Amino acid sequence: MRRAEELYDLILAVARRDDRVRAVILNGSRANPNARPDIFQDFDIIYLVNDLAAFKARPEWIDVFGERMILQVPDEMQNWDPGPEAAFRCVYLIQFMDGNRLDLTLFDIHHLERLPADSLSVLLLDKDGQAPYFAPASDADYLPKPPTPKQFADVCNEFWWISPYVAKGLWRGEIRYALHALEIVREQLLIMLDWYIGTSTQFKQSPGKWGKHLDRFLKPEEWDLLLKTYPHATVDEIWDALIAASDLFRMAAPGVADHFGYPYPDAEDRRVYAHLQHVRALPPDASEIY
Repeated sequence: MRRAEELYDLILAVARRDDRVRAVILNGSRANPNARPDIFQDFDIIYLVNDLAAFKARPEWIDVFGERMILQVPDEMQNWDPGPEAAFRCVYLIQFMDGNRLDLTLFDIHHLERLPADSLSVLLLDKDGQAPYFAPASDADYLPKPPTPKQFADVCNEFWWISPYVAKGLWRGEIRYALHALEIVREQLLIMLDWYIGTSTQFKQSPGKWGKHLDRFLKPEEWDLLLKTYPHATVDEIWDALIAASDLFRMAAPGVADHFGYPYPDAEDRRVYAHLQHVRALPPDASEIY
């Protein structure tokens, strides 16, 4: 596996010898002073270029960076929303055979006003002084944001609205249906946990992408409950996961509500939670719910 210094040297050497590349910007975790460095950190690089069309016409030029394991060009994928900047960029996500990964964005330097702002930005090379000014890199853009009253209410509503879907699927023995609904329930739980952690950290620390650092912020019993929301594909384990998700949500959400002075839907909470327990106890041949 090539060392980080080797990749940086290669990235900058390619940029220096190609007159079409006018500046190089580093984004992502390698620009984050609070990130713990490790061998699997991506190299998130932007080349500001003056002839984007020429690069797009010859995509094989990226072979200069090393032997590829797999490549993804997201802007060319059918089910991908490229966003309004797609006309001014080209993105190559490159996983190399040696284990390194380079996420390389080519951005048209003639449209710098369309370059998305990113607090994790470090200028590595600027041939002409045209690159934008970057404040010292920080993860400010990636910290949890306090919820509005509507956002908080919507997450609570979605959590308790979808929970009976899981119960219904489990009573029917529809494992796949129940698991899919559980994923939606857990998604709302994770949003709530971001806010929950934010209330104790003044929203100045991040649980990380996909909540990868949640174990650093949650109490041991809260972390154990969260892990229980990831079941094997059996009816009993999915039931346990749903109840664990409900118990953890009931711990976190009222605290968030109290912190911001928002109303928490206690009545819906109690009614739905009781319904889940009732459905779990129903015999498989029940003809009536209540």
